[in-house]
Amino acid sequence: AGGARGRAARTRSPARRFGSDVGLMNRVVLASRNAHKVAEVRRILADANVPIELIGLEDLEVEVYDVPETGATFAENALIKAQSVSDQTGFAALADDSGLAVDALNGMPGVLSARWAGRHGDDAANLELVLNQIGDVPDERRGAAFVCAVVLVHPGGSTITAEGVVTGRLVREPIGENGFGYDPIF
Repeated sequence: AGGARGRAARTRSPARRFGSDVGLMNRVVLASRNAHKVAEVRRILADANVPIELIGLEDLEVEVYDVPETGATFAENALIKAQSVSDQTGFAALADDSGLAVDALNGMPGVLSARWAGRHGDDAANLELVLNQIGDVPDERRGAAFVCAVVLVHPGGSTITAEGVVTGRLVREPIGENGFGYDPIF
């Protein structure tokens, strides 16, 4: 065990390969390959004047491997992703897990939102399946919530977790030009 540690200590960390140590505390890796999400979080940070340089996974010089989202809650999945990315990169990592909880579907798709129709990230298929599943539900019973958990993991292991819920109703067909995922029906 000691030998492996010695070799790792002499190897240049991914965080150092990315840039100088100056300002590393202001750099955070967003644990997502979703380009829409990276752009959205960068916009939110800029609008709030938060002095953080958000690094997308595609900006790193090292390969970051995905881990299975095996948590039973949004917060558990966000922690799994943030911890993995922080461990692999040496940077603080921010991860979220979010999804749609439909009242008429007993809170589903929930943590399965991104792969509700079977294939991970197929927004159109996921949206179509939810609309089909609640097609005969009257408007007054089409309540839903968008749930999001965000976890920041520092390389030393400390974590910060925040969760939010926005309630609303689902429309019968997609509307609008902005947004992604379930946004067009929520």
